[in-house]
Amino acid sequence: MNVAQKLISSHLVSGNMKPGEEVAVSIDQTLTQDATGTMAYLEFEAMGISKVKTKLSVSYVDHNTLQTGFENADDHRFLQTIAAKYGLYFSKPGNGICHQVHLERFAKPGQTLLGSDSHTPNAGAVGILAIGAGGLNVALAMAGEPFWLVMPKVVHIKLTGELKAGVTAKDIILEVLRRLTVKGGVGKIMEYGGDGINNLTVTERATITNMGAELGATSSIFPSDEQTRAFLKAQKREADWIELKSDADSEYDEEVVIELDKLEPLIALPSSPDSVKQVREMEGTPVRQVCIGSCVNSSYADLVLAAQILKNHKVHPDVSLAISPGSRQALQMITENGALSNIVSAGARVLECACGPCIGMGQAPATGTVSLRTFNRNFPGRSGTTNDQVYLCSPLTAAVSAITGKITDPKGWLKGLEASVQLPEKFIVDDSMIIPPSDEPDKVVVQRGPNIKPLPVRGTLEEILRAKVILKVGDNITTDDIMPAGAKILPLRSNIPAISEFVFSKVDATFPSRAKASGGGIVLGGINYGQGSSREHAALAPMYLGIKIVLAKSFARIHKDNLINFGILPLTIPTDVYDLIAQGAELEFPSLAKDVRETSGVVFMDIKTGKTYKAEHGLTERQREIILAGGMLNCVKKG
Repeated sequence: MNVAQKLISSHLVSGNMKPGEEVAVSIDQTLTQDATGTMAYLEFEAMGISKVKTKLSVSYVDHNTLQTGFENADDHRFLQTIAAKYGLYFSKPGNGICHQVHLERFAKPGQTLLGSDSHTPNAGAVGILAIGAGGLNVALAMAGEPFWLVMPKVVHIKLTGELKAGVTAKDIILEVLRRLTVKGGVGKIMEYGGDGINNLTVTERATITNMGAELGATSSIFPSDEQTRAFLKAQKREADWIELKSDADSEYDEEVVIELDKLEPLIALPSSPDSVKQVREMEGTPVRQVCIGSCVNSSYADLVLAAQILKNHKVHPDVSLAISPGSRQALQMITENGALSNIVSAGARVLECACGPCIGMGQAPATGTVSLRTFNRNFPGRSGTTNDQVYLCSPLTAAVSAITGKITDPKGWLKGLEASVQLPEKFIVDDSMIIPPSDEPDKVVVQRGPNIKPLPVRGTLEEILRAKVILKVGDNITTDDIMPAGAKILPLRSNIPAISEFVFSKVDATFPSRAKASGGGIVLGGINYGQGSSREHAALAPMYLGIKIVLAKSFARIHKDNLINFGILPLTIPTDVYDLIAQGAELEFPSLAKDVRETSGVVFMDIKTGKTYKAEHGLTERQREIILAGGMLNCVKKG
């Protein structure tokens, strides 16, 4: 077997490991972050479980660290007391981004990790099967339930040769995105191998596994080898290491070969991670902002690499350079070795160890200007600026361009520097900001702020439904489009009635009011509907507004699962049907529950035209039960 198959096989609870069939796997570890965690723990509480049943569960605060009102601070207090009471570790604000800290301190080869964040596969760099999911799925895993998924195909990304100077791990994953696109990984696990991985450190591997989320992949993974062992040893966790490699005769469903020595520095153009060109094609484009950090390129090695470029240089007068360390460990390391001094002396703005600009939490770029970022996503408006021009690139390209004031190929700037940084033999290990669970959980009182509202639920699936198409959207609609983030909206994440007022606000600000006036309805979408973040609010808030069905050409995996979990029926339609249905059309589903219960398709009619269509639900028996019950929580309550 290959690595992915070994991990699934060793955790298989139910089902056959045939691509396309539903399987259930046991979960060893979970993680949440504060933008999704509050809802996940409200869901966990609703199950009546006294303590998490995983080997390890960690609650991180890294998204909503900007405290302009009471809401975020209240939620942080809620999360800390929940963790103390129910057996979780709590990573305090300022300790770092969940994916970076989890890689450093907790991820173990051979285990499984489920996280309420789409970039959870970052941990796959050390040979753990790490999967992003909605908060309700994570809550169920903490309650001891297995995680259900459609058995993915396994794609072998075979890396050969070595990277040239000026080319980094970021360029590898941008090349994969260029070839496969943002929907090329749907229903697949990307497993990296070949002799080209031998010289890639764990943090370089994490850059690649992290951005597998942008492919729509279920997960991305590397073997656990000597590079893994060296990293865990440096983190004082060598006892966690096991060797985990694919068998010599293992087979894959697909293979992609990338010759590393032929790669050039790459850059993703606005506004999609797969809109990739060579940096030299964009050279000379004026830049006003550069951001280095986020969960994908904020490690010790990334920051040292940028510092080496910035040393003895100054940031261009027209450029604002912001640096976000991914963890307190990384910040301590660059403080001790002098790299931080080079960064500060160059004129950079040093931000806290948090997600920050990547989720629109500050550093919104100026109108009509180019922002060059080492982040993983450049979806339209995600930065906080409407009609933004965000490019994605490596820390090397970013640092050089910050100096020149324009997009610049870094190869001529290296001056003998390598494209990667050797990891230290020992990292600074200080876990004082990771709070263990209470020894006396019965004495812990969970503290709730006034912004935390009860979890809404819907009723059972309607036998007959007549509803309007409230909104028709195009292809690759993201969860950012459905439920925007940013400093103004994220503090409302624990208050579904309040946050629902912003559903589709970037697409059509009238959507919430029209949905409520119609008593709910239907959303019509194109290809890859719901790509991007795992935020279940993109399903939960529309459900609160009365959305019953989403008709789309195809769905992103996590969002489809979230829709099912909250009782919104995802139905797949062909392009010709999509083209014929207009926004505002009134549709009738004469036997909705019966169709879901008894067939693979759902019949519906356009009232105005009289035309009848058929949509496919593609639900498993388990998923049918969830939809018919009106969502997973209703199923749990039924027992």
